[in-house]
Amino acid sequence: MSATRTTAHELSLIDRYWRAANYLSVGQIYLLDNPLLRDPLKPEHIKPRLLGHWGTTPGLNFIYAHMNRIIREQDANVIYICGPGHGGPGMVANTYLEGTYSEIYPDISESAQGMQKLFKQFSFPGGIPSHAAPETPGSIHEGGELGYALMHAYGAAFDNPDLLVACVIGDGEAETGPLAASWHSNKFLDPVRDGAVLPILHLNGYKIAGPTLLGRTSDEDLKKLFEGYGYEPFFVEGHDPEPMHRQMAETLDVVVARIRTIQKEARDGTTVDGVPRWPMIVLRSPKGWTGPKEVDGKRVEGFWRAHQVPVSNCRGDEGHRKILDDWMRSYDPEDLFDADGRLKQELRDLAPRGERRMGANPHANGGLLRKELVTPAIRDYQVRIEKRGAAMVQSTEILGHYLRDTMTLNADQANFRIFGPDETESNRLGSLFEVTDRVWMEKIEPYDVHLSRNGRVMEVLSEHLCQGWLEGYLLTGRHGLFSCYEAFIHIIDSMFNQHAKWLKVSRELEWRKPISSLNYLLTSHVWRQDHNGFSHQDPGFVDLVANKRADTVRVYLPPDANTLLWVGDHCLKTWDRVNVIVAGKQPEPQWLNMDEAIAHCEIGAGIWDWAGTEGDAVAPDVVMACAGDVPTMETLAAVMVLREAIPELKIRVVNVVDLMALQSTDQHPHGLSDEDFDRMFTTDRPVIFAYHGYPYLIHRLTYKRTNHRNIHVRGFIEEGTTTTPFDMTVLNELDRFHLAIEAIERIPGLKDKVVHVLEALRGKLQEHRHYVGVHGEDMPEIQNWTWSDPV
Repeated sequence: MSATRTTAHELSLIDRYWRAANYLSVGQIYLLDNPLLRDPLKPEHIKPRLLGHWGTTPGLNFIYAHMNRIIREQDANVIYICGPGHGGPGMVANTYLEGTYSEIYPDISESAQGMQKLFKQFSFPGGIPSHAAPETPGSIHEGGELGYALMHAYGAAFDNPDLLVACVIGDGEAETGPLAASWHSNKFLDPVRDGAVLPILHLNGYKIAGPTLLGRTSDEDLKKLFEGYGYEPFFVEGHDPEPMHRQMAETLDVVVARIRTIQKEARDGTTVDGVPRWPMIVLRSPKGWTGPKEVDGKRVEGFWRAHQVPVSNCRGDEGHRKILDDWMRSYDPEDLFDADGRLKQELRDLAPRGERRMGANPHANGGLLRKELVTPAIRDYQVRIEKRGAAMVQSTEILGHYLRDTMTLNADQANFRIFGPDETESNRLGSLFEVTDRVWMEKIEPYDVHLSRNGRVMEVLSEHLCQGWLEGYLLTGRHGLFSCYEAFIHIIDSMFNQHAKWLKVSRELEWRKPISSLNYLLTSHVWRQDHNGFSHQDPGFVDLVANKRADTVRVYLPPDANTLLWVGDHCLKTWDRVNVIVAGKQPEPQWLNMDEAIAHCEIGAGIWDWAGTEGDAVAPDVVMACAGDVPTMETLAAVMVLREAIPELKIRVVNVVDLMALQSTDQHPHGLSDEDFDRMFTTDRPVIFAYHGYPYLIHRLTYKRTNHRNIHVRGFIEEGTTTTPFDMTVLNELDRFHLAIEAIERIPGLKDKVVHVLEALRGKLQEHRHYVGVHGEDMPEIQNWTWSDPV
């Protein structure tokens, strides 16, 4: 239907629907009872604590009502992403009006009683949050933190050719760095195989206590800005509802027609390659639109005072209560709801039907659409072990071959992508480019390599965009992996936090179906930053991850290629988790054959009998434990040093690949039982634990274990520079010599018997320091070291 055919009567119905959504939004913020105002408003009808955000909500409701018309008239497949912070009242109100909310939560029925419960639960103990949270039908976006709406929208649109994602960006959110980068996502969207994103920049002019930058920017400058980003901006602005409804209807008709034309011409092959100029909308409306104009003589509507709760003392102040009463009655609830409290039929008819409702769209509950990823057999990629530690292999390169074939096996489904900030080749995953390319919609020069609009590797130098795209992709039912330098994954710490919280809540909602896990491959790690130095040396992301709920997070530190293959394959097959894999990309010794690797990884930790010297002893003198590829190598080197210097020493080697196995079973589902932990680590012998990251985490994970007092951890202690690989371990006292010294000093009664050994080891450290300072490389005995089995 063209805009000229949207009659005044139809627009008046949309206006009534909008008023109903506004009424429900105000009621959620303020009311405990008397939901339809059929009695005079009394103090006991008002919530004792008024929490929520009104200012952005009427604009969100306005957009939702008009998107409903587009869906209904065009049978469009649309989801709604609510970027403005704490826009929850509007999202809940609209999904209630369309019937989705009551279907999911039958106790919140479409009746006066259900409306009362709807109002009471909002920002109330035991109720729901004030933002668009997992509990909100139709949401794939946690609205409590700003900056990520647009990247989530594009992630949802990738490989969803029939989907239109309406993404509302608040002008406060538009000031954030991640959102500023997100505008470039249009350069990665292929109109042939992807869906479309309709960005709607909602400018109401103010954030919590002041004006916004884009709110004060002229239309002329905004037009130039967004044309520079590659968009075609359309403006809808004003404060009078009647002409605003007309503007919005006409603009949406034009904009959606533009989107369909871009897609049709691209899919018919009638357009040339390049980035289409996708449309977007700039909506200017007053903050707190349709709310109180003034309170206590101070401006509210169209000002920052409308941001949260415009009338703050409705229980204790009769004047405030009168303002609230007049405000809510201005929407004329008797014109909107019938005697039973149900939305009137002519307004119910405005909502789409079934799965076309934005609150019921299966793309907003991606587990409904998720299909299992097809993966190849990991044994096809195994590294053959002729002699332990002899083969020097780039483990992530081996994983890259596996990912390449996973990409091929799922090509028909178009449900698997790799994301990373310009590091796919650097992280040794380059074999992916044997079967796909990097996504590139801009001009491609004749000398460019591995660029095409059909690529399935998403590279952009923004960790925020990689994370946000992947989240949107996963939340709409697909699979992916994020490969990143270890130090710079910290850039998305807060985004990880929000996604982990989303998963935690989603797992508790039966109607939210499981989505594929968010998988990180962290490589180019702390111990092999030979040329980048201290700025690239930080292993602390795993500490942040370990703070989250045990049923949500996993951390893996595979010591070689075969264990990395098992871990990678396992993580890609899991759901509703965040999996962190830390693995080096440099050539490193290979320890376990595939059978051993599978058995080891399935338990998560184990004794490496082949490496120790305990023999048939009742208990070892010392346990040399390790987690991580470089710590494993240095631990085994320390074992060789000790057994050569003190042959009678009984040494046990324990390797940990699943860091969460260190916790007790009551703390983590992957935790080792106390019996198994004690069997590995003993109950009374010193444990010298070489760990990839900050030592404190190992103590934190093992504090409940019997032998915790004897666990001595060496790891990264914030010492780093541009130096040799071995010198990095020496600087942090994680090297073989420090580990051997620690073992000698911790074994009761030993150090006084082997003073000469301690002196020799300290001499080796001095020799190293001198050699590396003169030659700029590690000593030949370090560079050429290989493992030899105990005699």
